[in-house]
Amino acid sequence: MQLFLDCSTECHIINETWDLNFSLQNHSKSFATHVMRETRGKEGIMTGKIQKIILFALVISAVLNACTAAPPTTIAPVPTNIPTITMTPNPCAPENIHAEVQKVHKFMREFDDASSLAASRPREQLSDAIAELQKIRRDAEDQQTPPCLRDLQTYQISHMNSVINTLIAFMGGSDQQAVDQGIALARQQHDMYTMELARLLGITVVPATVVPVVTATSTP
Repeated sequence: MQLFLDCSTECHIINETWDLNFSLQNHSKSFATHVMRETRGKEGIMTGKIQKIILFALVISAVLNACTAAPPTTIAPVPTNIPTITMTPNPCAPENIHAEVQKVHKFMREFDDASSLAASRPREQLSDAIAELQKIRRDAEDQQTPPCLRDLQTYQISHMNSVINTLIAFMGGSDQQAVDQGIALARQQHDMYTMELARLLGITVVPATVVPVVTATSTP
């Protein structure tokens, strides 16, 4: 009986001890599981924070790179020199010939006036008149003319030379025949100039009519 009681008591103690150990083991497992969950939760939170920090750093770096990036190189366009085509008017065209002729003819008009004045002066006062005529001739020679006016300018200069040479000969005391020949040549050259001038301007020149001189004759 005593043995049975002792066995019962011992078994009861053993059972209680086993239950206690089992409870402790379960509590330890629960605690460990809770700790692991807490640890994993904290690790997840830390991992999320780290990922957010890395993402934020990448965004900031991209913005800074965009701000500090060198501006794109722009190639300036090379200007193309397009030559400007200007049409030079033809001085010999019908609409321009009159203005070109006047550039030459103004010297002839000036020379004619000066030579008429020189013809009215005495021999000893021809020096200044001849100097003026020579000046007009030099200006006429320097005048640039188009090809269509070359003949007109040639007749003009030839006439001026003949007048000046005749006046110099007269002032130097040449005989009357030489002076008359110089005057005739100068007149002929002036007529050639006038004919060329009329042709260029399209003017018809009517030759002067020679009126015959009627002389009285005695009747038989």
